[in-house]
Amino acid sequence: MWNQTSLAGKRVLVTAGGDGIGLEIAHAFAGAGSKILVCDIQPESLARLAKDLPDVHSCLADVSREKDVASMFELVDQRLGGLDVLVNNAGIAGPTGGVETLSLADWERTLAVNLTGQFLCIRQAVPRLRQGRAPSIINLASAAGHLGMAGRAPYSASKWGVVGLTKTLAIELGRDGIRVNAILPGAVDGPRIRSVIAAKAKALGKPEEEITRAYTDQAVLGRMVTARDIANMVLFAASDLAANVTGQELVVDGHTQSLN
Repeated sequence: MWNQTSLAGKRVLVTAGGDGIGLEIAHAFAGAGSKILVCDIQPESLARLAKDLPDVHSCLADVSREKDVASMFELVDQRLGGLDVLVNNAGIAGPTGGVETLSLADWERTLAVNLTGQFLCIRQAVPRLRQGRAPSIINLASAAGHLGMAGRAPYSASKWGVVGLTKTLAIELGRDGIRVNAILPGAVDGPRIRSVIAAKAKALGKPEEEITRAYTDQAVLGRMVTARDIANMVLFAASDLAANVTGQELVVDGHTQSLN
């Protein structure tokens, strides 16, 4: 196992860390000896987290709400005493359907969580990261952030935005020693992708098994990635092993050339 000692004592904020990828990221940092604050919008998820990882701090927050984000960073100061790593994991799948079928409300909500939420967190984090130890920002994007994805225009647009934000901030914050990278997962096995598959199957009038096959076959490895795969890349990006890695799209997708 690679050396994780550079993560010991790191003060880490993980958004949407109560379930799925975020929860796996919280577990990974906890295993590396980091101090962690997790936010989520689901109180039941945070209740489970408290039992599973009692040393991890948590709070309710919707990252698309400016007041929630401000309150969350007050807790960062109180519970962590500063910040070294921001993991912008919060995101929603958004609607599935042809562009002409989409509502403005669904479009705006997807961008509010997936892109504006990252901006709001970064804006609060940067003054704290300037005082941090080997600070970094890790933004969760998607393979849909560098490939087109039919039927998922709001989601794909938001994730392309995340990549653009990442590359811009890497330049802007480099002089402060703050590294900024984006992680681009492919199809991650779990409840979210299953709901997307179900929605797409319904929209296309096809069996779910056929849509599932399309998702696994789009990667040359012939399988979806796991939440742990993503967490491992987050640990690398936050560690001293990535000391000169910034402004990068760190793709974890089994080598996917097109999205179904």
